[in-house]
Amino acid sequence: MSGIHCSHARAAAVPAPEPARAAQGLPASLVLLLATAAGLAVASIYYSQPMLGVLGADIGASDRAVGFIPTLTQLGYALGILLLAPLGDRYDRRRIILLKAAVLGAALLLAGVAPSIGALLVVSLVIGLAATMAQDIVPAAATLAPDAHRGKVVGTVMTGLLLGILLSRVASGFVAEHFGWRAVFVAAAASIALIGAAAWQRLPRFQPTTQLAYGALLGSLAQLWQRHAALRRAALAQGLLSVGFSAFWSTLAVMLHGAPFHLGSAAAGAFGLAGAAGALAAPIAGRIADRRGPELVTRLGAGLVVLSFAAMALAPLMQPHARLALLVACAIGFDLGIQAALIAHQTIVYGIEPGARSRLNAVLFVGMFIGMAVGAALGSLLFAEWGWMAVTALATAAAGAALAVRLWSRA
Repeated sequence: MSGIHCSHARAAAVPAPEPARAAQGLPASLVLLLATAAGLAVASIYYSQPMLGVLGADIGASDRAVGFIPTLTQLGYALGILLLAPLGDRYDRRRIILLKAAVLGAALLLAGVAPSIGALLVVSLVIGLAATMAQDIVPAAATLAPDAHRGKVVGTVMTGLLLGILLSRVASGFVAEHFGWRAVFVAAAASIALIGAAAWQRLPRFQPTTQLAYGALLGSLAQLWQRHAALRRAALAQGLLSVGFSAFWSTLAVMLHGAPFHLGSAAAGAFGLAGAAGALAAPIAGRIADRRGPELVTRLGAGLVVLSFAAMALAPLMQPHARLALLVACAIGFDLGIQAALIAHQTIVYGIEPGARSRLNAVLFVGMFIGMAVGAALGSLLFAEWGWMAVTALATAAAGAALAVRLWSRA
């Protein structure tokens, strides 16, 4: 019976013909649109982080309360990947992208006019859910691209997504410093509205690639998780690395806002430039993975993250200027390690079952963003109770656990 079921599932998942445009190549303007849309969508879940100190003081909320803003945003993103991303195989991806753009733009606008921390927390969850349009745009680009240029097109869109992550904190920190935190959300809403209008005009329709019902799509995620130990290890290790990553970024602005630094949101946002190391890690990690195998890259990446977070324990022994330099160096180190590990984990996951790459990727990213949500929550709680060194200890321990997972694996 199980063999019949699997055969039926495979038959139901036979890809339908791709849009005609895929055979003719893509205009550069459309590729740029997809890259920009992916970057602006994913940026929505990071805008709040550099301005938490300013936001909390303005809205009259405690450090612990504002810490739940990035927590709920990351949690919403993880839930969106789990519950909404599989729909891209079942329905027209153009409709899904446009619907999510409308919801995301409205949620960002509501965040900009939120009267209380309670309303802002609710809207943060919706922002995370709708921001998963980025996870619909990447497979859309892969579908539209001709075989000969698919890697280049997807790489360009992923570059846009990465730049959205890196530059969102810089932009939000600058805007919040000069125009207030509400202006950040309003400007973000306007950018999504413009991208949605452009996508409505330029994106073609997509044929569904499966007739599986919604419940069966979600059920297949659980089956993939149970069937592949390599997938479980990848999701667990990347999730643990994300705990420390999110704990750092979710508390950095509040820490820099207090003694001895007394720095504004622009300074916290500028730390996002350190994340440019992640962009450098992608091709380097890919080349090492091709030559030596992705397992080695996961271990090297996790090891670098452990060393970077552990080095932050030296901060209390330093003067303020030296502390800032140490934080920048450590941010470069752990961003480099986390990005390298992610590239290697994606390489492992994509090789497990080529016919289910979208769902395998969804499982990996669910693990990653659950880790981010946990890191944001624990980081905020630890910072409120015991200070920055407790956040450092959490990040180091989580990264050490990720390294242990990769060292334990020999598959």
